[in-house]
Formats: sequence, C-alpha cells, structure tokens
Amino acid sequence: MDKTRALLLRLGIRSTLKGFHFLLYGLKLCHSSENYLLAVYKTLYVDIADHFGTSRDNVEHCIRTAITNCWYKGNRELLDKIAGYRLKHRPANGEFIDILYNCLYQEE
Repeated sequence: MDKTRALLLRLGIRSTLKGFHFLLYGLKLCHSSENYLLAVYKTLYVDIADHFGTSRDNVEHCIRTAITNCWYKGNRELLDKIAGYRLKHRPANGEFIDILYNCLYQEE
C-alpha cells in the first residue's frame, strides 16, 4: 500500500472523502516540487482542481473537511507525533499539508 495513503488512513481520514483524494494527489505534487508548499492556494489547489475537474475553492473546502474529520474523529496522537509537537488547535490546510509532507519525505 502506498505510504501516503496508509498515513492518511491511519490518521482517520476516510477514503470516501474527496479531501482524502485531493490530499493524496496534492502530496504527490509537493513531492515533485517543494514550490507548491510556498503557494498552497495559488498553485497547489489550482493544479489539484485542474486534475479533478473542480474549483480551487472546492479543493480548499474538501481538504479542510478532511482535516476537521481527522481532528475530531481521527488519530490525534499520531498527528501530534508526526508534527513533532502537541497541536493546540486544528491545523490550517497549509500547515497540515506541510506536516504530512515532512513526515512522508524526511527519509528521502
């Protein structure tokens, strides 16, 4: 199983959410170019939206919903562990993507 998919599932983000698939694709884009992490709304969301045939606002909303699902119903202990610190508030989309990106690709 792809390690990105496995991480999202372990965090409690269900694959039935559109945000799951948007995060999966977005993290692959970030792996191809770290510049996506510098302009999440202006570049990353646009490329995800183009790939899935939707709007960048929908991408932002669906990812936020997936993060909220993780925060309230998912594995918060794992999220704190991979962040490297105790999160006091639900992370913003860009922060969440950055946390996952660094967790997945720090070994490479």
